[in-house]
Amino acid sequence: MSVNRTAVAEESYGLLRRRIFRYTFGVMLATVLAYSINWTLAYIMPVFVAKFFVDRPVPTRETFDELFLAMVVTVLIALGVSNGVTQYPLILLLLIGLLMFWAYYLFQDPRWNFFAMILMIAVLLVPYMGIIHPAAALLLGKGLMVSGIGAVVIFWLMHQILPEPVSVSELPSGQSRNAEQSEALRVGYALKALAISFPVIVYFYYFQISGALLTLAFIGILSLQLTRSGSIKLSAFLLMTNVAGGGLAIVAYELLVITPWFPFLLAMMTLFTLLFAQKLYEEPHKAPVYAGIFSAMLVVFGSVISASGKEIDVSFYTRIGQILMASTYLVLVAWLVDRHASE
Repeated sequence: MSVNRTAVAEESYGLLRRRIFRYTFGVMLATVLAYSINWTLAYIMPVFVAKFFVDRPVPTRETFDELFLAMVVTVLIALGVSNGVTQYPLILLLLIGLLMFWAYYLFQDPRWNFFAMILMIAVLLVPYMGIIHPAAALLLGKGLMVSGIGAVVIFWLMHQILPEPVSVSELPSGQSRNAEQSEALRVGYALKALAISFPVIVYFYYFQISGALLTLAFIGILSLQLTRSGSIKLSAFLLMTNVAGGGLAIVAYELLVITPWFPFLLAMMTLFTLLFAQKLYEEPHKAPVYAGIFSAMLVVFGSVISASGKEIDVSFYTRIGQILMASTYLVLVAWLVDRHASE
């Protein structure tokens, strides 16, 4: 009996190590490609890869179907913006609101959460770029496509090198079953998320805030979490993860300023990734917290590393301030809405 327990413990430990190494190698491969090649929205690819490893045990046909549809929608949005929709602000905002609602609705089904994420980022960033520079909207859409395709390829490649055991290589229990909640409930959560986030989106579009692309990307990823139930607890979760992620991004940024050397950058990011991978898989009950912190760090820090001097017209700390203010708004309003609903 003790021999069997030892064998099971060793097998469990080996599986844990494999998942940690796969997560670390996958995210770091995406990071190396994103920071070295540096295409438009390259810093989004490591975020996608990290999300894949947390949300999905293995690549499936649904993953590739989501990617294909997301890429088609992204191109259509970019083409629509490039053809002059931005000349009609009210129509543009109406279309953005409708597509945001669709993304919130789809995100509640785990089978479509990746598609919803890419759709949300495309809806917010591509039209905004189209207002500032219409010719760049299509370039932004292409960059998002490259990041999405690259993330899926890396996710698939890592599972070929370090595959899951056959018994584990299935959809997680409840991934598609839990999506079968009532239509009214999904619509209600989507409307709530839209009502909370849309005013701040209108604010950024109306005033065309300088350097807002990063903030819009962050708002898009963050606001998707507002479709979950129990937003009072979720508000505290979002505030904690964003503050912690922003703090780690500041630490990484300051370390890079002291030692502006690409190998040092890679070593530092490898250390961060390995530490978070260990926390994610050794403490699965706290995985959403660690995943949220790491995603916040990757988005904030990656945007600074990937952008060129000509594209940065505001400082790193100014953009940190924009993100914190937008996050505080989302968290505060979500808390007020749920508190009022619970009374």
